Amino acid sequence: MDNAEQIVSNFYNTVGWETVDGLSVDAIMFEDLRKHSETYIHKCRERVLRFIPDHGVNMLDMASGPIEFQDYVNYSKNFEKRYCVDLSATALEMAKKRIGEHGVFLHGSFFDIPLQENFFDCALSVHTIYHIDKDKQEMAVRKLLHVTKPGKPVIIVYSNPTVLFITPAQRLFKKVKRIFKKSEEQDNPLYLHMNPIQWWNRFSDVAEVKTFPSRSFNANIHKRLIPDNKLGSMMLDMLFSLEESFPKFFAKHFQSPIIILTKNK
Repeated sequence: MDNAEQIVSNFYNTVGWETVDGLSVDAIMFEDLRKHSETYIHKCRERVLRFIPDHGVNMLDMASGPIEFQDYVNYSKNFEKRYCVDLSATALEMAKKRIGEHGVFLHGSFFDIPLQENFFDCALSVHTIYHIDKDKQEMAVRKLLHVTKPGKPVIIVYSNPTVLFITPAQRLFKKVKRIFKKSEEQDNPLYLHMNPIQWWNRFSDVAEVKTFPSRSFNANIHKRLIPDNKLGSMMLDMLFSLEESFPKFFAKHFQSPIIILTKNK
């Protein structure tokens, strides 16, 4: 393993998939689980379903994790088999309990596991590519394309390195903290490297590249900006409507775009 993979493996093979009151540490750390955010989060996850074929034999789920939420289970409902690849044996055991014989479970690095060319009717990677070493992310995406059938989609939920309005304010806040010699918050114990949205155009040699919004803000920003009450629900309803009305703008300038790579025939 390279250093990035080792960091990710260490986290998810120790505390990442431990459960507290039925929820994983990963979900508690990185998701907005508050009551008045539920509907918005559900609708955002369902956006992925728009791009998944309505039928197929084999789906690849790269870095599947435990398939913790029902929304994630639904992604493969129209497929015979869901191939789950993950660095964590614990995650795969949990996934097996969720989907049983519907799943094929492959433990190890995605780079090391042999997969047949043009085998999958759809490939999926949700919030995983940016945890891969920056020099290997292109290799990972090209392998996803290699194993997916021509004309079929590779669906990647990614993260932008900058978020309009929010990122400059975060940088200023960190500078002020350093001036006053306060300790830095460690919001994320994982390796992260996010490429700008234009980076994805490099795959146009083998696929049609399209981008759509998934969610505008990460969970930490959600919790700071959106109150957990009826006003928060109204704010999120309005945000979802704006994302639907201006998809290109939100995919380019906000947190989590969905990248759709449809492999050339």
